[in-house]
Amino acid sequence: MRNPLSRTVTEIQPSGIRKFFDIVTEMKDAISLGVGEPDFETPWHIREEGIYSLEKGKTHYTSNSGLKELKEEICHYLKRRFQLDYQPAKEVIVTVGGSEAIDIGLRAMLDPGDEVLIPQPSYVSYLPCVTLAGGKPVVIELKAENDFKLTRQEVLDAVTDRTKVLIMPFPNNPTGSIMTREELREIVEVVLEKDIFVISDEIYSELTYGSRHVSIAEFPGMKERTIVINGFSKSYAMTGWRLGYAVGPEEIIEQMVKIHQFAIMCAPTTSQYAAVEALRSGDGDVAMMCEAYDGRRRFLVRALRDMGLECFEPFGAFYVFPCIKRTGMTSEEFANRLLSEEKLAVVPGTAFGSCGEGFLRISYAYSIENLKIALERMERFVRKYTAE
Repeated sequence: MRNPLSRTVTEIQPSGIRKFFDIVTEMKDAISLGVGEPDFETPWHIREEGIYSLEKGKTHYTSNSGLKELKEEICHYLKRRFQLDYQPAKEVIVTVGGSEAIDIGLRAMLDPGDEVLIPQPSYVSYLPCVTLAGGKPVVIELKAENDFKLTRQEVLDAVTDRTKVLIMPFPNNPTGSIMTREELREIVEVVLEKDIFVISDEIYSELTYGSRHVSIAEFPGMKERTIVINGFSKSYAMTGWRLGYAVGPEEIIEQMVKIHQFAIMCAPTTSQYAAVEALRSGDGDVAMMCEAYDGRRRFLVRALRDMGLECFEPFGAFYVFPCIKRTGMTSEEFANRLLSEEKLAVVPGTAFGSCGEGFLRISYAYSIENLKIALERMERFVRKYTAE
């Protein structure tokens, strides 16, 4: 019998994040700091709206691109928070999480062989989605000495005549790095000069500390060439509702809707009604959760430094990315041994690209109580392997 499988698919490696998550679920008394999921429940008023929509029998398909009411609220939100103007009927699509938006955005834009610049370390889905869309991933290795920010020169060094898309993964998962307005301006100059498009993954845009998030689409000339990806999982603690969205030029969104139409039909109706309530009345919830994450962030950075690990201060998302090179272990070895010896799960930096070697991703989307217990275990492990 002939091979039933696609060579392209079989050559893609499984997610390095889920590997550790799956192990820890089977291990008694284990603690996981590996999954990027808020420990908060979805705020009650948002859940209540979802429940109410079910009680009212609102259980039918919405339009392919999403509930009209939700698309209007998305546009109001983006205008209010980031000074971005979009037309709800033509420039917005509601998706099954931000991940679907990334996938169909790339499929709508790429022809075989088109190159996509992917700064790494970054979210695990970018590279396989480019490959599945027929594109060629071109990795830009971000550097710890630059606080894992993307620089103008790095983009210039990577651009070729085949470059079509630059992925902007900021605020960054896994490093927590952000890009300031001044730093983004330098990237914008290259994008315009080289005539390339941008997919800006801004799923952590509400989770920044010390400064407001700036969208690259705000700059003159950039709205016409940028797909902005966002969603509800991180900011509103709505991971299980599986709802995201993309906004961008009408001609690109139209093709994304076409793919979404054939593959998905529409995003979950109940989730869409709940999301309307989130955007209308959820600012206070977001601020409360962001403040809590900020406290955990500062606690975690200080604790990691106190145990002798280098750790630059992240100003976005809810991750820290400490360096463990002084232990002499690889990232994979450190994570495996930490899990087996101390029953503590973290994610090796290499899950986010080979340049993550020597680092770990630790999520602080967990309670202070769990973080304290986890750090006691980690400190014991680090002391054991760095004792002179």
